[in-house]
Amino acid sequence: MKPMYLFGLLALASCKNNTEKVESLDDKIDRIHTEAITIDTHDDINTANFTEAVNYTQRLDTQVNIPKMQEGGLDVSWLIVYTGQGALDEEGYQKAEANAMDKFEAIHRLTTEIAPDQIGLATSSSEVRSIIASGKKVAMIGVENAYPIGLDISNFEKYYDLGARYISLSHNGHSQFSDSNTGEKDQIWLHNGLSDFGKEAISEMNRLGIMIDISHPSKEAMMQMVALSKAPIIASHSSARALCDHSRNLDDEQLLALKENGGVVQTVAFSSYLNTEKHEQRNAYTKDIYKKIAAEMQVDWYERSEFSSLTEAQRATFMEAYPKVIAAAKETLASDPNAPEAVSVIDFVDHIDYMVNLIGIDHVGISSDFDGGGGIEGWSDASETKNVTAELVKRGYTQEQINKLWGENLLRVLDEVQAISNELKDA
Repeated sequence: MKPMYLFGLLALASCKNNTEKVESLDDKIDRIHTEAITIDTHDDINTANFTEAVNYTQRLDTQVNIPKMQEGGLDVSWLIVYTGQGALDEEGYQKAEANAMDKFEAIHRLTTEIAPDQIGLATSSSEVRSIIASGKKVAMIGVENAYPIGLDISNFEKYYDLGARYISLSHNGHSQFSDSNTGEKDQIWLHNGLSDFGKEAISEMNRLGIMIDISHPSKEAMMQMVALSKAPIIASHSSARALCDHSRNLDDEQLLALKENGGVVQTVAFSSYLNTEKHEQRNAYTKDIYKKIAAEMQVDWYERSEFSSLTEAQRATFMEAYPKVIAAAKETLASDPNAPEAVSVIDFVDHIDYMVNLIGIDHVGISSDFDGGGGIEGWSDASETKNVTAELVKRGYTQEQINKLWGENLLRVLDEVQAISNELKDA
């Protein structure tokens, strides 16, 4: 016979076990998402949304703004100083510089005049953590295309002083620094990788502490950057070419080189870079829907392949109308039983899985390309950010792994780039 005190202990243990709350899947997702520093490394902007009357304190039709960041639990948005590729001459450089300065000024206006109580500009990992701890959202600045820098190497330091912490040396079209991935289409190259000026730019970005972004340059340019850079590099918004054969994605050789370099690839939620077949089927079906809705709004609708031929004014008008058209089309498609399946968060995390398996959890991150063509089913704007965490949790990623994917890997690279900069300056 068991002693009476043992029965009492067993009864107490039973009561305790019955009262302990088992964490549900939803609660686990909420907890992990809340505890992670969530960083999206690529969000385009339209400066028309950075005025006193119209700005990111409002829940605009843009995919990113402060209310949507708050709804989705997105902590950090890298706002992009993007400039399309133009002529490699003084007139082109001056026009591009004016565009870049306009965007730098807009971001500074948001964080210092429009909403300094809601969002702060960070230039280091410590500033990111401090701003988040204060209860505010974080803006960081990336430069997509170094074309506006012209032929003056000192402009890199000017951009650094304005807050830029990553720069891509090209975009869609060869720049004075680097060949673009778009050269794959016709195999016409300007530099066979980097120009001499581009090689000088790599050294200068290392010295300053600016992360080198290899998402748009050609593969040859990217491999030369890895060989030349003394610091880790990033791909601010690219995915795995093995899963989707697009020139904007990185093949296994590039991914392994990036791992060896210590860098990070920020998986991008861009439909055509994730699953070309599904994207094209959906796109073919929705093309007429987009055009019809755009016509009703009295705006012209363009395919992405036409962007390079647009004027800045045409592109600005299009990008302002784009989220409105997409939102209206989304409502139409939701009730359409014949609509082909959309590229979704599942496809997105498939790319994360692939790259984690190939190069390790320490070298993969997350980006959207919101307001620049990005967005997928389940993560169509910043308000749906938690859905990415949900899919990662369902696939068995741990809190530590999700923290790395969402932000810690990127912040680690930024820290290393800035530490190497200090060493170079000391030397």
